[in-house]
Formats: sequence, C-alpha cells, structure tokens
Amino acid sequence: MFQANDRVRIVSCEDDPRAAGRTGRIVDEVPPGPLTGGRWTVHGIGLLIGPALCHTRELRPA
Repeated sequence: MFQANDRVRIVSCEDDPRAAGRTGRIVDEVPPGPLTGGRWTVHGIGLLIGPALCHTRELRPA
C-alpha cells in the first residue's frame, strides 16, 4: 500500500501510456476509492505529462 508523497516507478499505465517507465509521487492522502476507480493519482511524472491515475499493480516503490 502506498501513502502520500511516496516515490513510485510506473511500470505501465492504462490512463496515460507515456508515463510507463517514469517515476512520480503519490498525491492521494487516503487509499483510492470508487471516485478514481481504485487508482492512485501520480504527479510529477514529466514536464508534458499531467497527473495520471494508475492501479496498484502498475506501480512499484522507487
């Protein structure tokens, strides 16, 4: 399980495939729920890539 500000490596991302292979940080203060479809919000991925929603299986600790 991840917490806010954890650095993560994005293995794959349904929401934005350009984010795969990059690192970012978790924004969510609480575990994801129905509003995000059970996905974590990852920010700081890249200059031209906005926040992405990623499933837990798509993320690894960095």
